[in-house]
Amino acid sequence: MPPAHIVSHNPATVSPPVGSYSLGLEVTQHRRLLFISGQVPERSDGTVPEGFEAQCEQAWRNVMKVLASAGLGVGHLVKVTTFLTDRAQVATNRIIRRKMLGDHQPALTAVIVETVDSKWLLEIEAIAAE
Repeated sequence: MPPAHIVSHNPATVSPPVGSYSLGLEVTQHRRLLFISGQVPERSDGTVPEGFEAQCEQAWRNVMKVLASAGLGVGHLVKVTTFLTDRAQVATNRIIRRKMLGDHQPALTAVIVETVDSKWLLEIEAIAAE
């Protein structure tokens, strides 16, 4: 659940979101912002899990660890950008994101790209507010 100072905006005059996200999130007041650099699907020992599902979960765990290091949680996320390497990953990405975020619906963007290291099947960057 997002803090009270984070307000969702999904106007009826715009096509509704397809999936669990908000068209816009307003931070009405904040004490601090956390910009999370793109998190790749590497474990702390530098290994990369096999397969998209395992990599997606690892990248999300890395996002959560950066949030936790700042004393924040998923409810503080206001914007998430996911860089996928294949359109076929969209549905699985959506399922895993919902599992990781629960009911929280930050503003989202997903794009298809080529990652810096070809073994990474995605990268996730985010902005959180308190």
